[in-house]
Amino acid sequence: MPPRANEKNVEVLIDLLNETKPERTIFLGDLFHSHYNEEWEVVGQVLKHFSACSFELVLGNHDIMSKLQYERHRMLVHQQHLHVENLWLTHEPMEEIPDSLYNLAGHIHPGARLLGKGRQSILLPCFYFGKQQGILPAFGSFTGLAPIAVKKKDRVYVVADEQIIQVANEN
Repeated sequence: MPPRANEKNVEVLIDLLNETKPERTIFLGDLFHSHYNEEWEVVGQVLKHFSACSFELVLGNHDIMSKLQYERHRMLVHQQHLHVENLWLTHEPMEEIPDSLYNLAGHIHPGARLLGKGRQSILLPCFYFGKQQGILPAFGSFTGLAPIAVKKKDRVYVVADEQIIQVANEN
């Protein structure tokens, strides 16, 4: 990843942590796309600075660092999923979801295509919430987007100009 993209992601993370002051932050995989590197140390300093917050990672397919690296920066690692009340947090979306649970996943990097009157279109990152499954957009600014198929009653919120705007909620 280009250094500037990583710097911007870290700045956004710091701003969010300062603004929201969470007790717990859970990453749904693909925190880094490589083995140990200098960028991991930068993130480690951020985690150290926010010592009142618990940081957790549900491992994704690109999270290939050794367990020791996560432990060094006090990040709790979950191998495949994390169950929090009625939420089943995973990296990849679950295919079968028990009725009592709602699956939140992060692997897909969903995008919603908005169409203009003059045949213009734009694909924007989005939050997708279906009946039993939500798919969250990538946090980083250097990822691709996968267009999603929206079903009736699904909710979709695009991320545009640092705003979150609802674009789909068919009753």
